[in-house]
Amino acid sequence: MRVTQSMYYDNLYGTNNSKLNKQLFDVNKQIASGLKIQYASDDVGVFTETMRLDNELSSLGQVLKSTENGYKISDQTDVTLNQFTDTMNRMRTLVIQASNGTQSETSIDAIVGELVGVKENLKNLANTSINGQFLFSGSMIDTKPISESGVYQGNDVSRDALLGSNNQQQYNLTGADFFLGEEDSVKRSITSNVVNSNLLLSNTALQASPADAEPLSESSTIRSLMGDTDNTVDALDKHYFYLRGTASDGNTFKEKIAMNDGQKVSELLESIGTAFGNTGNVNVVNVSMNDSGQIVVEDKLNGSSKLDFHLVGAVDYANPADPTTGRADVDDLDDLDGAVTDFSSATAADFFVKEFVRSNMTSSAGGGVAADVVTSLQGVVHDRTEFSINGATLSSNVPQIEKGTNAFATASTKLSEVADIRNEVLPATIPKTYTSTLDGTSFKLAGLDVSGNTYNATIDLASFTGAGTGSSFTIGGTSYDIFNMKDPRTAVDADEVTYQQLMDVINMVVTNNLPSGTSATDYDGAIYTSNNSANTSLSYDGKIEFKDLSGSSTKATMALYDSNSNDFTADANGVRTASVMAFNANDALTISDPKTDFFKAIDDIIMAVESYNLHPDANSSDVRNVGMGNALAMVDDLMNHTDRVHAKVGAQSNALTSAMERTSLLEISTITLRSSVIDTDLAESSMRLSQLTLNYQAMLSTVGKVSQLSLVNYL
Repeated sequence: MRVTQSMYYDNLYGTNNSKLNKQLFDVNKQIASGLKIQYASDDVGVFTETMRLDNELSSLGQVLKSTENGYKISDQTDVTLNQFTDTMNRMRTLVIQASNGTQSETSIDAIVGELVGVKENLKNLANTSINGQFLFSGSMIDTKPISESGVYQGNDVSRDALLGSNNQQQYNLTGADFFLGEEDSVKRSITSNVVNSNLLLSNTALQASPADAEPLSESSTIRSLMGDTDNTVDALDKHYFYLRGTASDGNTFKEKIAMNDGQKVSELLESIGTAFGNTGNVNVVNVSMNDSGQIVVEDKLNGSSKLDFHLVGAVDYANPADPTTGRADVDDLDDLDGAVTDFSSATAADFFVKEFVRSNMTSSAGGGVAADVVTSLQGVVHDRTEFSINGATLSSNVPQIEKGTNAFATASTKLSEVADIRNEVLPATIPKTYTSTLDGTSFKLAGLDVSGNTYNATIDLASFTGAGTGSSFTIGGTSYDIFNMKDPRTAVDADEVTYQQLMDVINMVVTNNLPSGTSATDYDGAIYTSNNSANTSLSYDGKIEFKDLSGSSTKATMALYDSNSNDFTADANGVRTASVMAFNANDALTISDPKTDFFKAIDDIIMAVESYNLHPDANSSDVRNVGMGNALAMVDDLMNHTDRVHAKVGAQSNALTSAMERTSLLEISTITLRSSVIDTDLAESSMRLSQLTLNYQAMLSTVGKVSQLSLVNYL
């Protein structure tokens, strides 16, 4: 085949020119854009890797933004808690100044005024917001966390910053943790509130020993504590102490302690400790007496809010030689009604009752309970007291706390999860037996309904074992089943009764909306109707509340208690059956507790200073005032709690800071990696451009020479 000029031209110039031009175009494009490729078709591998790295950078950017926003909240929370600490330090200083014994009432009033200002400052700090978002409201960022009355209005939902796939970090501090938090390391401490002194100290005719002329202390005699009408120290037991309480594990007890004149107060305290579970080798509580003669019980086990006690003492001066016939030795505390409580007016013919714990509650007799309920001695009544009234609301004062978790009960909590139904196997040498069921338990519900009419109901908890028919309530001689929600509907088993079912019964009885028949439909209809008149619920701190919906005030009253409340009768083994649970009680005052109610504690602290008393005094204007000494302990607890949550916030801030630093490094590393994949090396591209330019010029020069040679030959 003959090689033509055009064939030679096409082979040397046409093909190479096209290739070199494309390569020159590509390298110029890389230099101009700074990128190796422009489209996926340029290099699929580079494009895929670039897209993956772009997605990674986008994710890292979102993580960094989320972390930075979270850090701003956490950092501001940290700053706010610093202010909390400073303010609490000021509060502590003021309480110390008030309680040092050198301040006049005018000075203390001035301190109270400043404490009120401190409280308002704390509320303002609690309601701190950033860009309209409240710090301590949980996820309810548009809701002010603390109301004017000091009640928490937020929730317990945390807000989390995204730190990566399946990796989140909380950055807020919820008010539920701060203002209502729980400290597992805190030990509950409680105290009686009646001031007790040596009753023989002011009467030299009654002093049978030098100890009788000394202030009351743990080394004093029982005779000094309970008084006497002569100067004879009787050897026979004539003093009786009726003790009811709840141990830190939720187990209840009831004891009648008999003592004689010569025994020591320390022996009474030891007997109280034994009732709580102290043994010769192990003490679960510390029981002591303070300078005001008040009994203080401190839990040695931390993390429990169940510890409680009530004590009343009695002595019959008329029958010291035969205490078995004396009125002080009773098995029903209602028999103490009418006793003398003022020792200065007591005679040998009287029997004397000493109160240790007192409240300003009214007894349930006013609500129409049987006439034998004690009304004259409030310190004798324990859990047969009426709920407090505030406008249209009736409120209990005993929180319902689950035995196993120390959590507040909710509507769905079973009574059996709170009540003392222990299942213990004891040695044969210990004559105690316990029930492991609520079967057979009976509660009394009495008072005035919303119309002011008397009611008296009995709630019987029963199981279906044997001839049992399930739980019911009886009022006015008519019994109504408490229905469960199973199919078919039947009366609920004793151990399955929930607080909601109990509150349904309360609502029906107190509003006088009873079932029209005995069917489940009648029962549900009565609940529905009663809910239109009133609402019974559990508060945030586990207390039963009844709210009359008919107006701003209510005529209703209510008492709810175990039917054997005041029964101290012992069985054949000497065991007294304690109430399985309490709903409202003349209980001991709380000094320290694992559960925090921040602003309620602040109110108690301020009221303690207002009382001018170092220790509680039931004879003061505020019967339940804890006293300035205990208020100082409460301030310390709040400060410790604040320090703990502050440490948590600090840890959160540190974690967020580390996350930001780590994310920034990852972002830089990813950007560098992406640059190595997609970015052009300008020096390399420039060198390649020079090479391609030289190659192109050489090709043109060669083509030109060949073309000139061919023309000469042609001529």
